[in-house]
Amino acid sequence: MKQTNEQSTLLKGGEWLIKQSEPNETFIPEDYNEEQLMVRDMCINFLDSEVLPIMDKIDKLEPGLMPSLVAKAGEQGLLGASIPEELGGLGKDFITSTIVNEGLGGGYSFSVAVAAHTGIGTLPILYFGNDQQKEKYIPKLAAGEWKGAYGLTEPNSGSDALSSKTTATLSADGKYYLLNGQKCWITNGGFADIYTVFAKVDGDKFTGFIVERGFEGFTQGAEEHKMGIKGSSTVQLYFQDCKVPVENVLGEVGRGHVIAFNILNIGRLKLCAAALGGAKRASNISLQYALTREQFKTPIANFGAIKHKLAEMAILMWVTESALYRTAKWIDEKEQALLAEGKPFNEALLGAAEEYAIECALLKVAGSETLSFVVDEGVQVHGGNGFSDEYEISRGYRDSRINRIYEGTNEINRLLSVDMVLKRAMKGKLDLMGPAMGVLKELMGIPEFGAGESALFEKEIKYVQNFKKAILMTAGAAVQKLMMAIEGEQEILMNIADMAIQTFLAESALLRVMKLAETKGADNIAYELAVTQTFIYDAADKINKFGKDAINGFAEGDEHRMLLLGLKRFTKQDPFNSKAARRAITDRLYADGKFPQ
Repeated sequence: MKQTNEQSTLLKGGEWLIKQSEPNETFIPEDYNEEQLMVRDMCINFLDSEVLPIMDKIDKLEPGLMPSLVAKAGEQGLLGASIPEELGGLGKDFITSTIVNEGLGGGYSFSVAVAAHTGIGTLPILYFGNDQQKEKYIPKLAAGEWKGAYGLTEPNSGSDALSSKTTATLSADGKYYLLNGQKCWITNGGFADIYTVFAKVDGDKFTGFIVERGFEGFTQGAEEHKMGIKGSSTVQLYFQDCKVPVENVLGEVGRGHVIAFNILNIGRLKLCAAALGGAKRASNISLQYALTREQFKTPIANFGAIKHKLAEMAILMWVTESALYRTAKWIDEKEQALLAEGKPFNEALLGAAEEYAIECALLKVAGSETLSFVVDEGVQVHGGNGFSDEYEISRGYRDSRINRIYEGTNEINRLLSVDMVLKRAMKGKLDLMGPAMGVLKELMGIPEFGAGESALFEKEIKYVQNFKKAILMTAGAAVQKLMMAIEGEQEILMNIADMAIQTFLAESALLRVMKLAETKGADNIAYELAVTQTFIYDAADKINKFGKDAINGFAEGDEHRMLLLGLKRFTKQDPFNSKAARRAITDRLYADGKFPQ
């Protein structure tokens, strides 16, 4: 009965913007069950024992090393968490598979190889393959016996994936498709056994194919020399009349875009999880350095400037983690609901991920940019030593940069998130018009004033509600003014997306701390409260700036003045001592000697 009640109140994708969520309906990391905690620890222990001690060898692309490590992970069940038991996997829920991605996220190039294998290397066949294809390939992929890769990107088609030039022509005897073309930036490409490759049939039918290493006419290029993730195999793939049996068409001819885009939804959330795992490792490396490095006869951890950096790492990781697992639970619950309706396994998860594609896009940006911040400031904490390869933080810095590019650039994800919201609103799937009109009506009224001291969380709840009003006001006015031309105003769309990211993180953190107050008691959440209040305080100024930039880009005259006044009202906050809050956060970090896991 509990599951049914949760599903009945489950928000649709994007609805958090117009509806209030409740703490007791929000999944938080503190809700992990015993098995999930064991899975997380198993992943971290695997990195500590098998991967991190030999990172130098991995980065030198020692032949056979990476595939052997992927196989070892498969032997421990780490590659098949989300794969059904009948296909050789563990059949775990979506939250558990997300925990695996986070737990292995601190393994640098190894993390990239595993994420590519378990994600884009395996999921297309798992979700879109027919029974024969799944029975042939998935058990071996789940065990790590075969390694997977994904061929979508081409030299002249990156974000514009559908402009692919690779062609597929049916042979005269109707037994094969002959592939011609090339793919680039293929992760695991140098050692994979199975590739999902996209090509156009008859010049326009974008289609997926399962290509095996060894197929006639299929070759690979040399390893790319990259800025970071040096131990990750990255090559070009070449197809010259490559003979792919017709039974290896993945899904339907002409429906390859469905495979590519749906797999990306899941991949974006999983990238956020892996980036979070990487950030947790990098932050702890920086914390240990700050506690042991002395300058002026005292550990640098005692300096306010260093405390500020470490506290900001803690804040960004905690709020990102809150939003990540909040969304993972939504996807898990939606998947269960679709299964209960009789949907098959693959349609259930794909439908759930598509429902929350907006949130997946926001999380991809938030997770990758949190990691970028953590490693950048980590280098700064290390000072000159951070620029030396002798210190691990330098690898983290180099390896992090790619995360803002693949799985759709962060710019593309920002644009997509707003585009999806607007399209759902136009189709009547998301009622934005009513709430937006309500906000405009509120602007005409007398503003509310605070009533002095308030109950715990009352101010924070009001702040987050007002952030949502700022988004609805700005986006609503922009759409009303620009109409269809808004698609060409990328700067405005990205401003709105940034407002949404800050708000989604703020609300997720607030719901988490409110739930903890109920379970642990208000006297036992000082750290979590300081993190949440500081993030919300900073978010107000950021949302104000993003909103002003957007409004200044399309509004004029009286409308311009009214919108700016409204934005000021919706981002107004009482004074808050963020310095004291950050120092309280670092006091907890120093006492524990580590960041929360």
